[in-house]
Amino acid sequence: MNDPRTGAGAPQDPTPVDSSRAAAPTHSVELTRVAENHYRAVGANGAAVEFGRGEGLLTPVELLLAAIAGCSAIDVDTVTTRRTEPQRFGATASGRKIEEDGASRLTDIGIDFDLAFPDDEAGRTAAGMVERLVRLSHDKHCTVSRTVEHPTAVRIASRAEVTD
Repeated sequence: MNDPRTGAGAPQDPTPVDSSRAAAPTHSVELTRVAENHYRAVGANGAAVEFGRGEGLLTPVELLLAAIAGCSAIDVDTVTTRRTEPQRFGATASGRKIEEDGASRLTDIGIDFDLAFPDDEAGRTAAGMVERLVRLSHDKHCTVSRTVEHPTAVRIASRAEVTD
């Protein structure tokens, strides 16, 4: 008889399980073509963003920069607004596109934050936290920038068919 607490008597799976990955949530977006070089990405919660190449559209590279800046901005905003509402809150993300071995990529990616808080005790407290919060976001909390900085394999699959 199997002991459900220990698994004694149960067949053993020879493949070790990485428990940190087993419980990790999966994120995904569904992408559809709206028109030539114009796409819509829809997240699991139904929120959508349109992008592509053309007037009024962010490019995929600009979306990547926005995601990096936005990820850290959320980290900083969440903590500082517990103290006070900012009078100004902005960030600029930039990078330089290079060609390397016949392929393009971004380098020299940077995020510059520009914040202002009221001149009172809460505002001074919030302003005094920003440098540490930006560093913590970069070093630990921002999934987007940490993914960009670490080698991460991207699996690509395709299916194309001809229909009547």
